[in-house]
Amino acid sequence: MRSFRDRDRDPALRARRWAGGLALALVLPLAGCATGTGTDGDADSGRPGASSTAPAPSATAAPEVRAQLRVDGDVRQYLLHRPPAPAADGDDGPRPLLVAFHGRGADAAELRAKTRLERAATARGMLVAFPEGLGRGWGAGTRATKQRPDPGLDVRFTEALIKHLVRTERADPGQVYVAGFSNGGSMALRMAAERPALLAGAASVSGQLPTGDAAVEPTGPVPVMVVYGADDPVRPLAGLPSPPPDPKEPILPTRSARDSAAAFAAAGGAGEPVTRQQKGYERTVWRLGKAASGGSRRPDGTVQLLVVDDAGHTWPGSTVPPPEGFGPVSRALDATDTILDFLTGPGR
Repeated sequence: MRSFRDRDRDPALRARRWAGGLALALVLPLAGCATGTGTDGDADSGRPGASSTAPAPSATAAPEVRAQLRVDGDVRQYLLHRPPAPAADGDDGPRPLLVAFHGRGADAAELRAKTRLERAATARGMLVAFPEGLGRGWGAGTRATKQRPDPGLDVRFTEALIKHLVRTERADPGQVYVAGFSNGGSMALRMAAERPALLAGAASVSGQLPTGDAAVEPTGPVPVMVVYGADDPVRPLAGLPSPPPDPKEPILPTRSARDSAAAFAAAGGAGEPVTRQQKGYERTVWRLGKAASGGSRRPDGTVQLLVVDDAGHTWPGSTVPPPEGFGPVSRALDATDTILDFLTGPGR
């Protein structure tokens, strides 16, 4: 069997892997483009004066736009989906917001095509932001590297993006969620671990908490769902404590999927978990303690681990074929609806 490094770094394989994502980006054109300019002066959005380029919301605002936000001297890109404008007599209040992180080597359009998160979220009246990672990746761990000398850069960018969308798109600061796939799933877990008071929930597919000298430790209670393929050949269910070295983008060591979920349960004062076998997957649930410190917005929430049978390093329920060597896609579970039900539901 080819090693993870060989699969991930073979030039020909990488070209085939992301050609599909590029093609999908071309056949899914944007409905609108960013045209306006503004300034976001939140002091903790990175360095003072994060500037933005994005259209102001209105009754005729385009449902999808590409926009920019300058944070820490970098111009960061994101793709934003808006739900339909309410009727004249409808509810025009704040909207829930989901920030969705793509995997390493991918981009916002690839994640959108893989997950169809914008369709499911729009049906729930949610805004969805797909940010673009620098170098097509995310700093999901706390270790500084030559490629990412500032390991906190993406955390600050995400904070700035959320605050910007609260101000410009009427995102509800009490209903902000993050999700992601693979390296993006680990980024979502890092945000939940380090900024639990900012979020009402988080979900990760094929992503784990970094460990070792890149360790990320949960710091407070927040509902979290981890969805993982039982047969993941890229980032094993049991974690990757000693990944192979890579000169281009170091692969971080990680905990197992179960240990990642259990760390959030412990930070949330959860009791013993309950595991049940369901059709096509196993669900383990920890119920967060109501007396947990940190001011959880969902004291009745849960941490959940879903281990999906016959699934690889893939998004369960996706209709987009995965790259070669990533393993099968499970049809027993629709990860998109499962995640959104978990994030916006009662946290059962």
